[in-house]
Amino acid sequence: MKYLLLVFFFTGLIVNAQIVNKTDSNRIQTQDSVIVDSGTKDSLIIFKPTIQDYKFYTQFSEKRILDTVLSYDKTYIFTQYNNRDNFGKIQFANIGTGFNPLVYEYDPEQNLTLLPSNKAHNILGIRDIRYYDVKTPTAIFVYHNAMRNGVALNSTYTQNIGKTFNFAIEYMGLRSLGNYSNNLAVNNNTVFSGHFKSRNNKYEAFAHFIHQNVNSEENGGIVNDSLFLSGAEAYSNRANVEVNLQGVDSRFSYRRYYLGHQFSPFNPERFPFKLQHTISHQGNKYFFSQTGLQPFFYDQPTQIISGFPLSTGKYSNNLSNTVALIFHYEKFQLNAGIRHQNIAFGVYEPLEIGQLNVPQEIREDRIGAVGNLKINLWNKIALNADLEISRGEHFGNFIRTANTLHFEPFTGYFIDAKVNFQSSAPSFNYLLNTSPYRKMNYNFMDFKNQNILEIGGNMNLKWFNSQLFAQYFRIDNFTYFNAEGQPAQSNTSVNISQIGGEATFHYNKFRLNTRLLFQNTLTNKELFPAPNVIGRANLFYQTKAFKNAAELQGGIKVHYFTKFESRDYFPVLNEFTLQNANPFSIGGKPIVDAYINMKVKRMFFFVEGQHLNTILANNTTYTAPHYPFYDFRINIGIVWYMIN
Repeated sequence: MKYLLLVFFFTGLIVNAQIVNKTDSNRIQTQDSVIVDSGTKDSLIIFKPTIQDYKFYTQFSEKRILDTVLSYDKTYIFTQYNNRDNFGKIQFANIGTGFNPLVYEYDPEQNLTLLPSNKAHNILGIRDIRYYDVKTPTAIFVYHNAMRNGVALNSTYTQNIGKTFNFAIEYMGLRSLGNYSNNLAVNNNTVFSGHFKSRNNKYEAFAHFIHQNVNSEENGGIVNDSLFLSGAEAYSNRANVEVNLQGVDSRFSYRRYYLGHQFSPFNPERFPFKLQHTISHQGNKYFFSQTGLQPFFYDQPTQIISGFPLSTGKYSNNLSNTVALIFHYEKFQLNAGIRHQNIAFGVYEPLEIGQLNVPQEIREDRIGAVGNLKINLWNKIALNADLEISRGEHFGNFIRTANTLHFEPFTGYFIDAKVNFQSSAPSFNYLLNTSPYRKMNYNFMDFKNQNILEIGGNMNLKWFNSQLFAQYFRIDNFTYFNAEGQPAQSNTSVNISQIGGEATFHYNKFRLNTRLLFQNTLTNKELFPAPNVIGRANLFYQTKAFKNAAELQGGIKVHYFTKFESRDYFPVLNEFTLQNANPFSIGGKPIVDAYINMKVKRMFFFVEGQHLNTILANNTTYTAPHYPFYDFRINIGIVWYMIN
């Protein structure tokens, strides 16, 4: 089957290579569609679309043209199974099984919901859903090969119906067996999206449905690290490496229905007011399943709850309804409204044992307010401020404000500054859990709000296409899992600083792109251990080929982070916990990749030899304690924009 797929791609490449490219943004600079007329009165008008006619956007962003230029950043994106630049993360040995975060960042998608950290790397939030505006039917395919056996394929089809409506259908399927035993990953997501705007511009609606599954077998890491590090012959076949867990898997399901629409009851030019209404329902489910009790998790029979189900799960549901009034006048916009939420969080196997009581469900109604302010001055200064507050009986007060300032005094030189603050209950994964293993049960509903202050920004310069950035975090009541997998909060704040930069140097057809980040946990280092330096360098050569019918890019990438005592990965919760009494360090070793990329028309090939170090020496690199990083592999990514 995989050979037939390759034949299909290469056949399309050969056929398309014979056609002159008329839609690439790097060949056609026309700002609008091209209309060809022979000059006679009765001649036909022929519509020839350009790449300017194919755009995508989110509900809260400007429209952007589909990017069909072979730029250096694509080698960071389309060599990753989640099609994102994963700087600051290190991947587990199998695609689809997540990452170990090396850099501190907080994920708003975890607010007032159940979302385990290691299941969040490919989740699409409301602000991530793409809508399209295309002149002709368009399909997009993104392919990745898998580890040992399998494939990852993301397919999108979108089409305009008239000038007022667009719909899109997207499906992603991933199945990767992995080189180690009990490491199968199966992910998929389905997205239906639509956008409608009336001809008189008085009514506009965005709607989508998304269903995602992030499933994987859990092997608990390898048993004997010394044999792995020594390159023992018995471990040369990774499938024979002894692992800690058998018959264990984790499954996460994410489903959302969403409708956001707005209406101008009066003439927008005379009365610039709009009524906005948004309603959504999101349901999350997490399951940890095992075919038998795992000795890896207990030492004595007394540490087991007799008769308790082997497989456990928990869920959250959020029905949100928002009504707002928008005032929009030229370069000023003010949005204010009220929001009602009905939130439920529970476990499928409630527990009452001794003084511990884990209820089946906690449900509450929350009332709050939302607001947004946008100001644009002289096309050089742009202010965007968001505010959301709400109050509930069980999950407490919620406050989140995000404020950004964009200042561009000269073209190509700009500063982006931000001040964000959030006070919220910890992610629901910290609040309740039940398990047949006694030490893994908890009820943490007496939490304190975790307060996160973020101050930072970046400066972009035209010189060497460079960027300087800095961030500071102060986290009060920092919430974490201790070495036993129990939730806890710090008594004093955790302070983290991040300073770095990125630049691209040019010499003829050679390029060097570098990115460097310095990070320091200033207080309570033991609660968030992290590398002090994270960096990467990409030296490559780029040129036209085959009489300008194709474009080639080839080079070497090096990734590096300093040695540190990483947190442990805890498969029961799909979270990271503090290490036990036996510290384990990772990092301090460069990871070298070599690649060659090619573009023909709107088709891209990304072929990369990853982790070249292991060709010459034993693999001694780890993603997390007892979880080795993958060995040398040939990674293939294919991206195809099919525009009719």
